[in-house]
Amino acid sequence: MALRQLLRRSSFNQMSSRLFPSPFGNLCTDASPTQPIRATLFPGDGIGPEIAESVKQVFNAAEVSIEWEEHFVGDRVDPRTESFLTWESLESVRRNGVGLKGPMATPIGKGHRSLNLTLRKELGLYANVRPCYSLPGYKTRYDDVNLVTIRENTEGEYSGLEHQVVRGVVESLKIITRQASLRVAEYAFHYAKTNGRKRVSAIHKANIMRKTDGLFLKCCREVAEKFPEIVYEEVIIDNCCMMLVKNPSLFDVLVMPNLYGDIISDLCAGLIGGLGLTPSCNIGEGGIALAEAVHGSAPDIAGKNLANPTALLLSAVMMLRHLQLNDKADKIHNAVLKTIAEGKYRTADLGGNSSTTDFTKAICDNL
Repeated sequence: MALRQLLRRSSFNQMSSRLFPSPFGNLCTDASPTQPIRATLFPGDGIGPEIAESVKQVFNAAEVSIEWEEHFVGDRVDPRTESFLTWESLESVRRNGVGLKGPMATPIGKGHRSLNLTLRKELGLYANVRPCYSLPGYKTRYDDVNLVTIRENTEGEYSGLEHQVVRGVVESLKIITRQASLRVAEYAFHYAKTNGRKRVSAIHKANIMRKTDGLFLKCCREVAEKFPEIVYEEVIIDNCCMMLVKNPSLFDVLVMPNLYGDIISDLCAGLIGGLGLTPSCNIGEGGIALAEAVHGSAPDIAGKNLANPTALLLSAVMMLRHLQLNDKADKIHNAVLKTIAEGKYRTADLGGNSSTTDFTKAICDNL
C-alpha cells in the first residue's frame, strides 16, 4: 500500500507500519455484508446513555451493519486500571479495534485516575483528531471554518508526574519524547496528504521551553522534509490563539503537544458553535480508533430528553470512515447537517426547543 511504502522510508522503519493507520481507514478491517462489525460502546455518564441511544437509532435507520458491545463505567476502582474502567472494557476495545465513547465524569480531587487518561494510556491512543468546520445553516461569528487539530495524547504536562519538593512547593514534570513526537507528526502529515490538506502548523512554546518543545519541533521538521508538497510552519501557542480568533482560515492542520492541543481544540470548537457540534477520534497503535464526544456529561439535564447528540453522531461518522464505510458515513453526516440547517428540529443549545427524541427522529427521516 502507498501508506506503508511511505512509512518504510520514514525514520520509523524499525517500527511496524501498523502504528500509523491511514486516517479514518482501518488497515485490518474484516467486515462483510453478512457479518456485522463488532464495536465497543461506552455510553458514559450523565446524558451519555441518551445520546448513545440516538446513535443506535440513527445507525439502525441507516442500516449500518454493526454490533455494539457495551461497557459501562463501574462504581468501584479496578486496581488493574486504577480507575472506574475495568480491564475487561479495555480488552474489548483492543479486541474489536474500534469503539465509540460518550462523556465520562471523573470526580475531581478524589484520588481516582482520570477515565480519559486511562483510555489513552492503556490503549496507546497517541493522536486525538478533531475536525472543526462550520455547519451549513448554523450561523456563528465565523464563516467557512475548516481546520483540523491533531493533539499528541500520551505525554507532555499530562504525564501525571507530580510531587511535593518541600512544603508549599510542588513540581510537575513535562515529558516530551522523540518517539511520541515523531509518531504524532507522522500522523499529522499523513492525515494532511490523505485528506488533500495543504498546510501543517506545529504549535509550540519553544522560545521558553527550549528543551521540551524544542525537541517536538525538531521531530516535526524531520517529518516535514519527507512531505515537500505540504507547507510546513511553526507558530507560538499564544500567537496561534490570537490568529485563530482573528482569522481561523489561516490554518489547515495543526499539530501540537498535549496541553496545547487540549486548549486549542476547545478554542476551535468555540469558533463553530461549541463542543456539542464537534466530533473527535483517538487513533492508537495497531490501528485502534476510539471516537468520542468531547463535551461534558451535563448531569443537570441528564434523563430529561434535552441532550444534543450531534457531537457523538459526528464522532460515530468518523468511526465509520475509519472502518472505510464511507457511504454510510456520508449518509449519516448529510442527514445530521440537513436537520440542523433546516432549523425545524433543534435542541435548546442550538437555539431550538426540540427534545433529543424529536431531533433524532428528524435525522432518521432525513436519511
